[in-house]
Amino acid sequence: MTERSPQDRGVVDTSASPYTQLKPVPIRAVRLGDGFWRPRLETNARRAIPEMYRLLEEHGVIDNFRRIYGAKDVPRRGFLFTDSDLYKWMEAAAFMLQSEEAPEIRELLDQAIDAILPAQRPDGYLNTYYVDERYDQRYTRFDTDHELYCAGHLFQAAIAHHRATGEERLLECALRFADHLCQVIPTIEGAFSGHPEIEMALVELYRETGRARYLDLARHLLDASRFTELQKIEGHAVRALYFCCGGADYYAETGDPAFRASLERQWENLTRAKLYITGGVGGRHLGESVGKDYELPNARAYAETCAAIGNIFWNWRMLALEGDARFADLMERTLYNGFLAGVSLDGTRYFYVNPLSYDGEGEGDPWYPWARRGLYERQSWYDCTCCPPNVERMLASLPGYFYSTSRDGVWVHLYDHCELRWHLDNGTALHMSQVTRYPWDGDVELTITPEAPTEFTLYLRVPAWAQGASITINGSPIGVSPTPGRYLALQRTWQPGDQVRLSFDMPPTVMVSHPRVAENRCCGALQRGPIVYCLEAYDNPGIPILEAMLDPKEEITATHHPDLLGGVTVLRASGASPVEPEVALYRPWRPGRRATRPCTLTAIPYYAWNNRGPCPMTVWIPLLG
Repeated sequence: MTERSPQDRGVVDTSASPYTQLKPVPIRAVRLGDGFWRPRLETNARRAIPEMYRLLEEHGVIDNFRRIYGAKDVPRRGFLFTDSDLYKWMEAAAFMLQSEEAPEIRELLDQAIDAILPAQRPDGYLNTYYVDERYDQRYTRFDTDHELYCAGHLFQAAIAHHRATGEERLLECALRFADHLCQVIPTIEGAFSGHPEIEMALVELYRETGRARYLDLARHLLDASRFTELQKIEGHAVRALYFCCGGADYYAETGDPAFRASLERQWENLTRAKLYITGGVGGRHLGESVGKDYELPNARAYAETCAAIGNIFWNWRMLALEGDARFADLMERTLYNGFLAGVSLDGTRYFYVNPLSYDGEGEGDPWYPWARRGLYERQSWYDCTCCPPNVERMLASLPGYFYSTSRDGVWVHLYDHCELRWHLDNGTALHMSQVTRYPWDGDVELTITPEAPTEFTLYLRVPAWAQGASITINGSPIGVSPTPGRYLALQRTWQPGDQVRLSFDMPPTVMVSHPRVAENRCCGALQRGPIVYCLEAYDNPGIPILEAMLDPKEEITATHHPDLLGGVTVLRASGASPVEPEVALYRPWRPGRRATRPCTLTAIPYYAWNNRGPCPMTVWIPLLG
């Protein structure tokens, strides 16, 4: 093991990575206060994580391990990749333990480890599907069977557990499996990861242990799918994003310019042509695919919750390379919108797919039962339950995404009521607090308290959406106009108790999309600060919101409602509603505009939709004029 304490390592431990500028702050160093994220993390810890363990037991996922060594006489249940669902839950539990002592969660995590360890074969192999009569089928269907994907999630759970507790029994299990793979995979012609995940896990194992063979195997798998030759981000959205995470991790350790070039090409393609305004990724249900350029349907958006998480993971890794704010901006957009919509306000129900428009109805089919759909709602469990524990591990690890350090200072990426207790690169202890109502309010007050007067640079992210920003230090303007979409560098000798006040202008904004996004032509979407809004029928009685129109020239007001949907800022805008519903599917064009009546449209944050039952919803609204 390396000399650094496991508990001092970040979610992605780039603290010794030679080709990164930013170093992580561990989860335990950040305490969220009475702000936006703390209630969500508490709900995740108190309700979601314990409930998911119960469901994993109920659906036989943990018994799949016990049956291997005779502790349970039951058939295997679930898809062939269900092992990964338990591993993701374990990683979530371990991240939670990095934030707080939670004896009941520690006990559940120990129970899961006790169930897993005896199932490992003497050669290190561990998988509950490829046992008994299927054992000889190991490593024969890389494209479909998720063997290495499951292994990667085991490795990440083991690393998180080691960093939470200092214990090594699960880590030793992971290392035996990783050593087995290092021996076997390079000898199999045509071997590749199938569903990428293991690449980033192997790099993290290398960081945890210093064993170069894990980095070498990651390179082998990245080369097997020709990472450096990719010109666009294509195919299955979650796989593509996880693959980019692995590529970014590998670059951080090696500095191979071909990997950096591929990462830039894919990121530019994603953000210019394949990204939803929510930060969601996946425009095509077929193959759960990213889709082609500008293929971004709304009602038929796939935008899997796991893809939003993958987008956050990738941008966090890209941010570490050079501290470029464009990656933090996209991470924030995805976090507040495409990701957060994936979980209910009570923290126990989840979306797998995240449409940007919904008609409020189910879908029938007289012939194919599998094609029938009820009303669209979040579910507590899916037979393919990859998204729920993924949401839980993202939320549990979130404190580790707020700050970074570098050789010359400390970086603030996300804003919320919180405290940082960590140290500068030179070892000087640092306490920093944020007081803010962000994202509902653009005012942020930071108090900087090094243990002694110290010269360093404080890097503050000025969000790209900010239409204006002002900053004072101890009440005095700094004399520099902050640039949106950049980090503002404040270099000085900081005294204990120095105060920095930020004020970001966040007026409601009507956003439009590229004209090649066919469904959004002549439409606008409402955004305020990092929050994307939608119309939901509950807030617009008597208005057919899928036919309503927005007047972009009129003032849009913002009012905070602390008792609505957990506390949200609501937007109200002038618009028009059709006098008569349109009946004809097609008709001759006529000059003039459809008869309408004025109306006021009420918009709520997109993440909060479908928490009062299914009803029509839309993000994109036709524009008047």
